[in-house]
Amino acid sequence: MSTIRETAEHFFVACETGKGWEGCKQYCHPDATFSAQAPALADIGTVEAYADWMAWLIGCLPDGEYELRCFAEDSARDCVITYAVFRGTHTGEGGPVAATGAKVESDYVYVMQFEGGHIRHLTKVWNDAHALQQLGWA
Repeated sequence: MSTIRETAEHFFVACETGKGWEGCKQYCHPDATFSAQAPALADIGTVEAYADWMAWLIGCLPDGEYELRCFAEDSARDCVITYAVFRGTHTGEGGPVAATGAKVESDYVYVMQFEGGHIRHLTKVWNDAHALQQLGWA
């Protein structure tokens, strides 16, 4: 049986490489919730919607990639935290404006709360204003 750390790692890779909900749902409760104090994600309340948003973002930034800098498990609280840097260039279709060719480099943190071996809630800590300015989206 997989540990929450392994499950979190598989989810993180699937989400960050744009696999959408189809690639992420096996690691989550079907009704897993999502939160972020970032206006760009204000309308997203489920992990399903967030995973699909990440797939959309990878479509806009086809060279999008992450650099994982920290991965920590708190087994007493059934929680896994990741810290990474996302980089990409807006050359793909989509986004609030036509492709800008602008690059983004943005720090972010995932806090994944588990229940029964699956993600129950995901919180993303991210400075969206900084990232959107880099892309020319704000």
